[in-house]
Amino acid sequence: MKRTWIVLLALIMAVPVMAKEDPVNQRLQNSGVALTEILNIPDNIPQSLLDSARCVIVLPSVIKAAFVFGGSYGRGAMTCRSGKNFDGPWSPPAMMVLEGGSFGFQIGGQATDFVLLVMNNRGAHSLLNSKVKLGADASAAAGPVGRNAAADTDLYMRTEILTYSRARGVFAGISLTGSSLRPDKEADTQLYGSGPTPEQIVDGHASMPASAAIMIRVLNQHSPKLK
Repeated sequence: MKRTWIVLLALIMAVPVMAKEDPVNQRLQNSGVALTEILNIPDNIPQSLLDSARCVIVLPSVIKAAFVFGGSYGRGAMTCRSGKNFDGPWSPPAMMVLEGGSFGFQIGGQATDFVLLVMNNRGAHSLLNSKVKLGADASAAAGPVGRNAAADTDLYMRTEILTYSRARGVFAGISLTGSSLRPDKEADTQLYGSGPTPEQIVDGHASMPASAAIMIRVLNQHSPKLK
């Protein structure tokens, strides 16, 4: 554990100072830290599912208190395996927003990290082009936990998006049915300018932001190729 924190600290310090000053770059940095911590938990996402995922969405430090007042509940980043068939290296991230729904949990004001796996090309295209309601526009389910857990059942093979949460140190699958995901085009513009669309970003038509280094590095370590 001590070694993990030393590595995380070194990675954070390697990100340019602008990431600390800019909220969009800070969000990317926080997404990378949250994903690193989750993938270093002994019983986290089954390896077979991570290796089959076309995209990974990370929404760090979502606060339940915000749900009471409405608005945007969570903001994070989505990186995909690049290329038309989502089978290349991990792409520059497109920014995402999670909205609405009860999120199926009661944790007071505790900050919660969400990780979502997009399991097929149809789900990836939908999320990159429009607002998607989980359970309606795209099938979604709480993902199984455990690196060696059986994850080849019909449920997981047919589901487009598998959802996970971490709060108070507990990592588990969670239902996000009823909530919505949409591209955060304003944040994309801050990162990449007004040119590329979210789909073009993950297809390689944008340069990798320095603040995404942690997120991409940990995915390359844990799942460098689609299987």
